[in-house]
Amino acid sequence: MRSCKPVSITRGAFAFCRYTLAILLWVALIMGLKWLVIVTAIILALSALLTVRRAPLVVLYTFTVERLFPSGVEVLDEHAMRFAHTFGALLLGIALGLLYYPPTAHTGWIFLLLVALAKTVGALGFCAAGRMYTCMANSNGSCCGFLRKRNDQSNGQV
Repeated sequence: MRSCKPVSITRGAFAFCRYTLAILLWVALIMGLKWLVIVTAIILALSALLTVRRAPLVVLYTFTVERLFPSGVEVLDEHAMRFAHTFGALLLGIALGLLYYPPTAHTGWIFLLLVALAKTVGALGFCAAGRMYTCMANSNGSCCGFLRKRNDQSNGQV
């Protein structure tokens, strides 16, 4: 697996990105705006492609608000952030597929609610996708209890 690749961005830019994406999803959900889900998916996809350092919302904040109100630096794992952004874009792609296919539109809104809840939890500091990547990237899944048990059992059988 890939090793950790530390990257530094400002705390303000990172918080702005997290909160803005969560807010966009809630506004889309509450107001029934499919186009806003598309915009959010595009932002996440661009963030995955460009990496967190050059993510659209991070760059926007860095060149505007950060100049007026500097904040401290936060060190992140670039690979984990890329995985989280890719995973979020994928989930929103699924939601959009459900929303734009009439028989499943209701299911799409429910799915979007779950994605918005997960994004809100991530915005508040617990990025499940980032932690999932870290868990998978560690050698033999050493941070995951269920993987550790499985590996211990297979080691005993070999």
